[in-house]
Amino acid sequence: MPSPAEQTATQLANIERHTGITVDGWTRAIAEAGAAKHGEIVAWLKQQGLTHGNANALAHAVRARQSGDAATPDALLDAQYARGKAGLRPVHDEILRYSRTLGDDVDVVVQKTAVSLRRTRQFAMIEARSAKVVRLGFNRRGAHASGRVQATSGMCTHYVDLGSPEEIDDEVTSWLAEAYRAASS
Repeated sequence: MPSPAEQTATQLANIERHTGITVDGWTRAIAEAGAAKHGEIVAWLKQQGLTHGNANALAHAVRARQSGDAATPDALLDAQYARGKAGLRPVHDEILRYSRTLGDDVDVVVQKTAVSLRRTRQFAMIEARSAKVVRLGFNRRGAHASGRVQATSGMCTHYVDLGSPEEIDDEVTSWLAEAYRAASS
């Protein structure tokens, strides 16, 4: 299975092949159009005939070019746990440690504001929500919330807020293991 970075590279290559315009060309055109925010760029690209998914992917690539963003996963993760959130890094590290015991196919994808845990698809998301809480989201369609785990909407169907590594107990690891198992189908 291709990594998310490989999938994005393929998508951008397909956009270039379809439109005949490179990411650099789109970056110049977007600057000339005066679109600066992500939503403005997506809207403008959709007006040019791109689908929402392609416009969104291209907008991310353009904004990364505009900002000179060449952040490594380590730099992105360090930024997520900088300043007041530094004390939460052990929570994140313990979630990753446990997740890696689930199987050798766990793919850790560090993004700007969160970390996605993937198998054949995403099964969990780690996000430092505040200086006191790491939110661990689970993809468990059809599961009923129980204990500390709450139901939510969006990509993750459930979540639990964690303030220390000690809060990663049997309840949390059970939810994580079930989300991992469900991500294989």
